[in-house]
Amino acid sequence: MIAPLLERAARRAHAADAVVKTDETVTLTFESGRLKRTSFAQERGTNLRVVVDGRMGFAGSTAADPDALLESAFASARLGEEVDLPMPRPSALPAVVTHSSRAASASVEQLADLGRVVVDRLSQDGYQITVTVERSVGSVRAANSAGVDASYDVSSVGVMVEVVRIKGDDVLIVGDFLAGTDLPSFATLEGLVSGVRRRLDWASRSADPVAGSLPICFTPSGSSALLLPLHLACLGKSALQGISPLADKLGTTWLDTSFSLSDEPLLDGRSGSRPVDDEGIPSVPLRLIERGVPRALIYDLETAGRAGCRPTGHGRRSTFGKPQAAYSNLVVAPGEHDLNGLLGLIDDGLLVDELLGVGQGNVIGGAFSHPVALAYRVVKGEVVGRVTDVAVAGNSYELLRRIAGIGSEQHWRGSAAIPEIVVADVAVAKR
Repeated sequence: MIAPLLERAARRAHAADAVVKTDETVTLTFESGRLKRTSFAQERGTNLRVVVDGRMGFAGSTAADPDALLESAFASARLGEEVDLPMPRPSALPAVVTHSSRAASASVEQLADLGRVVVDRLSQDGYQITVTVERSVGSVRAANSAGVDASYDVSSVGVMVEVVRIKGDDVLIVGDFLAGTDLPSFATLEGLVSGVRRRLDWASRSADPVAGSLPICFTPSGSSALLLPLHLACLGKSALQGISPLADKLGTTWLDTSFSLSDEPLLDGRSGSRPVDDEGIPSVPLRLIERGVPRALIYDLETAGRAGCRPTGHGRRSTFGKPQAAYSNLVVAPGEHDLNGLLGLIDDGLLVDELLGVGQGNVIGGAFSHPVALAYRVVKGEVVGRVTDVAVAGNSYELLRRIAGIGSEQHWRGSAAIPEIVVADVAVAKR
């Protein structure tokens, strides 16, 4: 459909591009130790963009009706924004593994076995365990009126676990997940289980809350308050809007020199990997922060045109709506300490695993104040128990300037690889 669609669009438009995505998803949910639900979803969507007299229009559809899609896109262009949108030319694509035939052909019973392994390993009295296994298989094809026509197949297998314990008014929730292109190995599942078990063991003991300006070890899930503002600040769109605090810091030391962040689309088997973005630009790794120095922002075609710079290959398109800049695999560079070594840096402080309310308010400004959903007290390098009724506050950019240590092990959570991070002098208050 995409070739004749673009051929027709090019007769009336100065430029046009489109992406077609297909997806088939099987989801299995285990509750109370048994498989409770199995669902199947299938989708095929087309997103078309046209540029007419310097104005951009776009439309999307899940129906096989090119006439309606074309008319909707051209109607949108009549009222669209003025934009300089040079279409990329054809070029060779890098090699990267985004699809596994083993995962694509796995039966429902094979997928269910993954869930049973996790359920069996975590089952214990007094705990409610929910495990979800999801397998998606699909394809992406991006093309434009300048001759680009690139496609690749994708597969993804995710395993999500949530363990709940209720004792009176106290509700403990511990969860984790993993995702990749292929079926996870037993060792990978065991790593997921071991991590959850360790956190449940820490939470089995209670510790007195603590307050003051304290060192905190943020786990990958607990580091969202630290890293989310930085993710938003690295968007070229944020710089164009004048709200990115690092836009004028490129090339200067701005964060702790132990901290590096990159976008890595060419990692084999990772869920965010891709050889080409949804606008037909070949993928390349991009160093965003290098040893504390901001090096780059990410751009799609539109924001790059408005900024007068080259696009970075980060265009992402859903079926409906215009393309937006989005990351592939975000990777925080590892440090030198294992977890015991990191905790050894803390004389009296916290290990923060989950925060409440992250993503609310003026996130890009960096300031945050969140109650903890799950945290543990650390005394002289040892986890002594779970703490409740405390909150942490600070400014993420300032905290990332006083990093005491970074973990040597990166933990993959979906399309992000994040080690533990110890930060000095974080405000902690009792609630």
